[in-house]
Amino acid sequence: MKALIKHIQGVTFLAKADSNHWISIDGPQEFNGSEAGNRPKELLLIALGSCTASDVATILNKKHISLDHFEVEVVADVVDEHPKVFSKIHLTYHFYGENLKQKDLERAIDLSQNKYCPITIMMRKACEITHSYAVHNKEKD
Repeated sequence: MKALIKHIQGVTFLAKADSNHWISIDGPQEFNGSEAGNRPKELLLIALGSCTASDVATILNKKHISLDHFEVEVVADVVDEHPKVFSKIHLTYHFYGENLKQKDLERAIDLSQNKYCPITIMMRKACEITHSYAVHNKEKD
């Protein structure tokens, strides 16, 4: 796996990896950014959330568990001093649907967290990662 990051100006970059899809990365104006893309630390949270979400969705689909909607909310605590790393990350899985079984949801989350999601497993070496879930009977407004 490899990635290419191209400098555009200031702290604005375009990047692509093996999938060949370009994304923009940027910073705030006070650091010579143009606010034109996600920040690098945001991309880590997006990678973490989307990695585990993909696992959970795949596992539930293989078990023929139908969801109306599914989201993963990722919240990170950041230390105050430099380097301003994540000290703790909490994932909340939100499941929307009828007749969802707790054991099925918990099993899918457990498999993702402890076996399949390489982002979770790598980032857990750097900071604490916790999770919870909520079941909602109707679609989020």
